[in-house]
Amino acid sequence: MIVESLRVFVAVTEQRHFSRAAELLNLSQPGVSQHIRNLENELGARLLHRSPKYVRLTEAGDILYQKAKKILNLYEEAKQDIHLLQNEVTGLLQIGASFTIGEYVLPKCIAEFAAKYPLVNMQATIGNTEEIVQAVRANELDIGLIEGQTSASDLVITPFMRDEMIIIAPSAHPLAALRIAAAEQLHDQIWVLRESGSGTRDFSDQFFAENKLVQKRSYIFNSSQSVKEAVLAGLGIAFLSRWVVRKELETGDLMELPIQNARFERQFSIIRHKEASLSLAVTMLLQKLLSGSD
Repeated sequence: MIVESLRVFVAVTEQRHFSRAAELLNLSQPGVSQHIRNLENELGARLLHRSPKYVRLTEAGDILYQKAKKILNLYEEAKQDIHLLQNEVTGLLQIGASFTIGEYVLPKCIAEFAAKYPLVNMQATIGNTEEIVQAVRANELDIGLIEGQTSASDLVITPFMRDEMIIIAPSAHPLAALRIAAAEQLHDQIWVLRESGSGTRDFSDQFFAENKLVQKRSYIFNSSQSVKEAVLAGLGIAFLSRWVVRKELETGDLMELPIQNARFERQFSIIRHKEASLSLAVTMLLQKLLSGSD
């Protein structure tokens, strides 16, 4: 098949050696040589300058190499599209998510994806933003969904959803009676915070710094659920995603503290390793996340 010969030709070109290409492709060296001869005979041109120490492209070989890369990429895309047409999306998806996304956004997404692609097995890992970033960088996860920021140069970072952050208080808190509060009214309050490395904690710390707020005292928990429960118990006030407290706001168990002339938003992002190959299952999940479908 011509595609196989092109694949061999590309490997020889990039490895610059017949034997290394043969080892990479699990072929014999004579088999590699035969593929190259077949291509040269078919095209009527010499493609490679050969010597005992190196392999170098001829002018014709350089033209074929550039086109062969495109042909092979298109062939792989065609295979994936055909598999999709036949509903053959299979394999294991290892997904990581920071706490807010993992506990309140991801479960519904996974359920909808599983209904459409029942042959895909999925494993979800929940941690704070820093933990998910490190797991993706170590190739322990196919993709990560984070609410914080990362500047890791070996990751592809793609925004996929906006998230509203709000300040919440127990219904009996003195500030809960205010229809709207000024930032300075949050001085000398008791705060319930997430741990360092959390996207929610980064957001809170930035707010404190920008408004020069002094905390009377703070309590630290390592999940958004536990922060919410602590606020419900009257421990203090907190910054959380609206996703986390929607039900409690509806029942009146928690109160939102709107801040004058302020609206707090952050970006949820998909991260994946730049060098990781994308399986069809990963590609389909990325399409779902980026389509914005519920």
